[in-house]
Amino acid sequence: MHPEDVVEQLKIRARFLQKQIERLEPPAVKRARTLPELRSLQEDALRENVQRRHCLAILARELGLNGWSHLTELWTSSEASEWGKLFYPAACGGHWNMWSSSLEEARAIRAEHGGFLLPYRHQMLIVERAFIEDLGLDSEHPDWARIGRNWLEPGDLAARHRLLKAMLCARITS
Repeated sequence: MHPEDVVEQLKIRARFLQKQIERLEPPAVKRARTLPELRSLQEDALRENVQRRHCLAILARELGLNGWSHLTELWTSSEASEWGKLFYPAACGGHWNMWSSSLEEARAIRAEHGGFLLPYRHQMLIVERAFIEDLGLDSEHPDWARIGRNWLEPGDLAARHRLLKAMLCARITS
């Protein structure tokens, strides 16, 4: 899949998820129950009330974001202030990382130890190449050099956006 097709692919997946929920398929119903507004609905009410926007929100949350509007904000804006848990999927939980609650401290750690500076909610983490590879990205891609291996203070916003698209593309196809 081409990175430009990520949003369209997510819309297609949301359509399938909505149909699965309407058929009350247990895995889909379980996913629907992660949304507070659907959590307490009886099955018949869930079947009748689930909407595409709910399914889009579920998919965005599964990527580590706050919802669909959060995903579209990241997709369309070069300036994002909140990245949610996008950079810490379950596949990356076994890595050794350095965490910081201060951007200044994170910069200093990265300057001393190298690596890549990434966001996690309102914290920062410094990670190694293997972590980047588990995100579905090439740690040697030239865009990492263009952003200075610092996601929060990129030297080139267009390069960061290309990396974001590539990561989302990798995550939804895996």
